[in-house]
Amino acid sequence: MRHLLSVDDLTRADVDGLMELTDSFLEVSRREIAKVPALRGKTVVSLFYEDSTRTRISFETAAKRLSADTMTFGVKGSSHAKGESLRDTVQTIEAMGIDALVVRHQAAGAPHRVADWVDAAVCNAGDGRHEHPTQALLDMYTLRQHLGSLEGARVAIVGDVLNSRVARSDVKALDLLGAAVTLVAPPTLLPSSLAGWPVVVHHDLDDVLPELDVVILLRIQRERQDEGLFPSLREYALRYGLTAERAERLPEHALVMHPGPMNRGVEIDPDVADGPRSTITEQVANGVAVRMAVLFSLLGSGAPVAA
Repeated sequence: MRHLLSVDDLTRADVDGLMELTDSFLEVSRREIAKVPALRGKTVVSLFYEDSTRTRISFETAAKRLSADTMTFGVKGSSHAKGESLRDTVQTIEAMGIDALVVRHQAAGAPHRVADWVDAAVCNAGDGRHEHPTQALLDMYTLRQHLGSLEGARVAIVGDVLNSRVARSDVKALDLLGAAVTLVAPPTLLPSSLAGWPVVVHHDLDDVLPELDVVILLRIQRERQDEGLFPSLREYALRYGLTAERAERLPEHALVMHPGPMNRGVEIDPDVADGPRSTITEQVANGVAVRMAVLFSLLGSGAPVAA
């Protein structure tokens, strides 16, 4: 694997291979000393043009557990404020002698451009409304832990699909692994065209709940509320929030996921977020092991994973 820019870069065999690697790295993460020398001598740079907590720390932890050297580039305090272009920034960083760039950028397609400009491996950590492939991989890994196979699994993705890169990557990954995907949202929170999306659409969450194996809830982006995409947060919660009452309508085995950060009381009730169906903290924990697997696949020499 040269880069990871999109779920489209992966075959089903690629995903299966990454899941097997993740099994190994999850075991490493549980050790008293959670570290292996798999990427000793490699340098991984986090290049984040957008704020992030989970993804940035997860990648940095993953690189350190593989014994890679790490550097973090933040826009604040950088030459970006003086007008330096993305191309000049990444080529300057590469000239320092690095092996991989983990890129988050507000512009869709930015990691793809970076991959054209540098020889280092590039991993997309989220680009605009476009994709977030490692989030999709950690979601798939978490689901496989609980369900085994995703073949035929019935999954609903609920909320702000329009602005969600997680939704796009999850749809692609779920389809690749054989799941049936339903999007549930008001029309204003769906893309204007879903041509080519392997999904069905519903506007009533209550109608689909009894048929589901998994509910993936998306963050309502409060910063976009002034765009008039829905009347109010209260109205959204009444119609599309996963309340404790609604969760009771799910089949007994059904799982609840959220990529974070959550708006408790809006897209999900606290009792549901912290309840037995929820995999939310598991997703965070699995994210480190999944990103270890991705970085090893990009940079590893084929040496044994375990020390």
